[in-house]
Amino acid sequence: MQQWVFLSAAIVSEVIGTSALKSAEGFTRLWPSLIVVISYSTAFFFLSLTLKTIPVGIAYAIWSGAGIALISLIAWLVFGQKLDAAAIIGIVLIVAGVMVLNVFSNAAPQ
Repeated sequence: MQQWVFLSAAIVSEVIGTSALKSAEGFTRLWPSLIVVISYSTAFFFLSLTLKTIPVGIAYAIWSGAGIALISLIAWLVFGQKLDAAAIIGIVLIVAGVMVLNVFSNAAPQ
């Protein structure tokens, strides 16, 4: 169970860092840039803890898939990014892939 808490912390940290990238304006603004660096450092720290018990391929698939879905949602809600039908279908397929991996794959830890 602890590995899922670590993976969730890695995902949330990565999403915070990626969300702050736009505000960092190419690392020319101090505070958003610090948020990016701290968030990514935290994300990789927790991802490394996750890899003690979850295979790297599984952990990375979940981490990146959840991150893509959450960042897309934040981009739509916060930054007003438009998502067309193809983008929404692609995101749904990514989430579905992560779910299939977790529910049906014997490679994913229980």
